[in-house]
Amino acid sequence: MSRYFDHAATTPVKPAAVRVLTELLPALANPSSLHGSGRRARLAVDSARAQLAAAVGADPSEVIFTSGGTEADNLGLKGLYWQRSAEDARRRRVLLPGIEHHAVLETAEWLESHEQAELVMIPVDGEGVVDLPSLSALLADEPETIALATVMWANNEVGAVQPVAEIGRLCAQAGVPLHTDAVQAFGSVPVSFRDSGAATMAISGHKLGAPVGVGALLVRREVKLTPVLHGGGQERDIRSGTLDAPGVCAFAAVAEEVAAGRQTEAVRLAGLRDQLLEAVTGLDGVTLRGPDPREHPELRLPNNLHITVEGAEGDSLLFMLDMAGFDTATGSACTAGVPRPSHVLMAMGLSEAAARGAQRFTLGWTTTEEDVAALADALPGIIAQSRQAGLAAQRRADAG
Repeated sequence: MSRYFDHAATTPVKPAAVRVLTELLPALANPSSLHGSGRRARLAVDSARAQLAAAVGADPSEVIFTSGGTEADNLGLKGLYWQRSAEDARRRRVLLPGIEHHAVLETAEWLESHEQAELVMIPVDGEGVVDLPSLSALLADEPETIALATVMWANNEVGAVQPVAEIGRLCAQAGVPLHTDAVQAFGSVPVSFRDSGAATMAISGHKLGAPVGVGALLVRREVKLTPVLHGGGQERDIRSGTLDAPGVCAFAAVAEEVAAGRQTEAVRLAGLRDQLLEAVTGLDGVTLRGPDPREHPELRLPNNLHITVEGAEGDSLLFMLDMAGFDTATGSACTAGVPRPSHVLMAMGLSEAAARGAQRFTLGWTTTEEDVAALADALPGIIAQSRQAGLAAQRRADAG
C-alpha cells in the first residue's frame, strides 16, 4: 500500500461526495427537461449553485459549471480574448507569467498560433511570485491593446501564492479583465471571487475530493464571454451542454465542507509539511523551491513542499520513492519518454540542470502523521541514493 503525496494532482473522493452520488445518481433527470423529474433536477442544481457560490465568495448567477479546471481555463481565456478583440481589433496582447499551468499556457499559445494573440510575459521572482512593479509597467504600456491578463492564484508546482487582489486592482485600473486559475488555491487558502477583482476564475472538483469531471468558471455578471461550446444555451448561454447534476451536487457539497474546515486543515497540513521540510533542511545539495514557509507562510500553499536535488534526476527520485512506497511528483512534463525541465522552475530563473532534480510532495485530507513520519525517515537516504546514481551517470556521460 503506497503512501500518497500527490494531492495536487488529484485527491481521493471524500465521503460527502460518495453519499451525494449514491443518493442522486439513480434519481436525477436532465435539469433542462420540463417535466417533474426535470424540475426536481433543476432545483438540485440551483441549490448546488448557491452552495458552491457561498463557498467561493460569489453570487450564484456567477457560477458556470464545467467539466473541470482545464475547460474552465479554456473558456475563460478564449471567451475573454474573442469577446475583447471582437469589440476592439487592437486588443491582441495577453499578459501572463511563465509559471502558469499548461491548461492556461497552451491555451494562450493556441490563441497566439490561431487567433493573432501576442503573448507578453509577466516576470516572476526567484520564488515564483509575480513582480508587481513589472506588471504595473506592462499594464501602463498601451492598455488599449491588451485583451486580458491571466495569473494563477497559487502555483501547482512550487506552491507560491500570488497577490491576486493587488493584481486585480492593477488590472481594473488599466481597464483590463483578469482571469485567475484558482484550482490549487480554492480549499487551501482564503479565496473570494468577490474580493479578487478577477473577471473570471477557474476551480475544479477533483482537487477538493469531489469526483473527476466537474468544475466551474466564475464569471462576473457584467463580463461577456464568447462561448467555446455551442448547443442548448445552458449556463447563461456561456457553456452549452447537459449538466452532470449528481456531479455538480457532489462538487458543491464537498466545496462547502472544505471551505468550512479550511483554516483548521491548513494548520494541520502546514505542520506536517514543515516536518518534511525539517527532514531535508541542511541535506547536501537539497534546495527548497518557492516561498519559505518558515519566513512567509502566507506566500505558500500549506500542503506543498518542493525541492531540487543537485546532481539527481527528478524521475530517478520519483522511481526510488515509488519503490519505497511513496507516491510523489516531479512537477515536470514528459513528452515521448524524454524528461523536460519544469517550465515553472525555468521561469523562476533556474538553470536546466538545476530544474531537472525537482521533486514535489503535496499533502491532503487522507495524509496522516504516520505517512509523514515514514517519508521524513526515508527521504534523506533516498536523496543520497539518487544523487549517487545521478553523479555516476554524469561521470559515465563525461567519460563517453
